[in-house]
Amino acid sequence: MKRAAAMAFVVLASVSCGAGEPVASPATSDSVHETPESPMSVPASAGQKPTPAPSPTGPPPFSANVSRVARDQLPYSWRPGCPVHYRDLRLVTLTYWGFDDKPHTGQLVVRKTVTSDIVTVFKRLYGWRWPIKQMKLVDAYKGDDYDSIDADNTSAFNCRPATGSSNWSNHAYGEAIDINPRENPYVTASGSTAHQNAKKFAKRPVSGKGVVNPGDKVVKAFSRVGWEWGGYWSGTKDYQHFSKGGG
Repeated sequence: MKRAAAMAFVVLASVSCGAGEPVASPATSDSVHETPESPMSVPASAGQKPTPAPSPTGPPPFSANVSRVARDQLPYSWRPGCPVHYRDLRLVTLTYWGFDDKPHTGQLVVRKTVTSDIVTVFKRLYGWRWPIKQMKLVDAYKGDDYDSIDADNTSAFNCRPATGSSNWSNHAYGEAIDINPRENPYVTASGSTAHQNAKKFAKRPVSGKGVVNPGDKVVKAFSRVGWEWGGYWSGTKDYQHFSKGGG
């Protein structure tokens, strides 16, 4: 009996020692680490499925803001005598997808009557991740069309005559836009272009980032809102050029 009582005492003592504070295991530790290689996740307790790591944040949604244009925003591209008053123009600030595969914010000035066309088309282009090199007002180049094109700048309003003509360009009415002019150059009937950096893009169809080809989705997107493409002109081709109703 004494031996049995002694053994019972030892068992009870062991149970009492085990009833103390449990030692934390790695699976239940409150310490969470984040590494550059993987997003932060919370470790799972034993018997539970691990909590999935949050998905990486995607690019921001397309946005566009239409605002009135102040005279001092167009120091070079507008002047008295232009066919459209600057009060009838609008500044469209919008999101576009860059050649670096990242979202950017650009600006275009167009006639107030076509702002919805521009927003509709560029929302589609952004959704497709169709790339644009850059998008600044032509005033960043002092209104010089040649310099803006040479810099591969996408732009719209510029109070100037049409190339090789004394008549106003549709750009002077705020109803035309030139997109990626290096990849989509103005090409004469003889096949030449004024910009050395655009010569390899002088023929269609041609593959490449930001290139517009006959019948592609960019041409169709503009066509849906009533804009025509200069790449369909006979003789001279203006692959960069889209305008409301043509011209």
